[in-house]
Amino acid sequence: MNDRIREILSWYSSESPGTIRNIYNILMHGKLGGTGKMVILPVDQGFEHGPARSFAPNPAGYDPEYHVRLAVDAGLNAHAAPPGSIEMIAREYAGRIPLILKANSHDVLETSPDPVPAMTASADDAIRLGCAAIGYTIYPGSSHFKVMYEEVKKSAAEAREKGLAVVIWSYPRGSGLSKAGETAIDVVAYAAQIAAQLGAHLIKVKPPTGHIELEEAAKVYEKYGIPISTLADRIKHVVQSAFDGKRIVIFSGGPAKAREDVMEEIRQLKKGGAFGSIIGRNTFQRPREEALDLLKEILDIYLENR
Repeated sequence: MNDRIREILSWYSSESPGTIRNIYNILMHGKLGGTGKMVILPVDQGFEHGPARSFAPNPAGYDPEYHVRLAVDAGLNAHAAPPGSIEMIAREYAGRIPLILKANSHDVLETSPDPVPAMTASADDAIRLGCAAIGYTIYPGSSHFKVMYEEVKKSAAEAREKGLAVVIWSYPRGSGLSKAGETAIDVVAYAAQIAAQLGAHLIKVKPPTGHIELEEAAKVYEKYGIPISTLADRIKHVVQSAFDGKRIVIFSGGPAKAREDVMEEIRQLKKGGAFGSIIGRNTFQRPREEALDLLKEILDIYLENR
């Protein structure tokens, strides 16, 4: 074990050996293994956005095995998916790449401005399927925050007792926020802090914009001159907001975009001190060979001058 991995694991010293082992397994797997960086392929979009919106651009993606094979062949750290997809691929792939069971989900058929995800799997399911971690979505800003926080805190505690690592997708959304506020720097940093306080070992947030949503926060950013002018500045602040960088914070890839836009964002993430990326649509919606080439370039950026 090298010094960087030992340092990261020291931040989780209160956890059981089983949980430490699973965090270690994710950190050590794939082409970024041992660097302290990670790239994860998440494919929960079929549940969250619908099958055609998610997979029609590359019909091979209708098959859950396509995604896990892509993650394995690209040399990624882990693959995350909802229970049905994990059921399909666990027997063959649970020993070949760390799997993350996405244990709650929301769908777009319900259009309330205040979403609340449904719990669709448990820690016992994750253990049965050979997963290294279990993942949950929360929506800070939703009027249902109390239900979500209490449910996730309880479920995460159960997962930790069973030796699983815990991943929280912390996505601000709801009637308490404007549309711009969902990715505002103050709100995304707050979302990272909330996920850390709920017991996440890995935190997934969206790359923040320079918008500041909350009036009282704007006063503080101005008073203390918190740098937020570049994406790298904002990434640094979000990572700092998760226990001064002592929680693993990774950033989503977001909607499909041009390859050079993806790469520039990855460069800014790395410059800002992100622990890595959890990137779905920008990979699996491309043809397989193009996706593999894109993922190789992403991994190369994270490997540069490490």
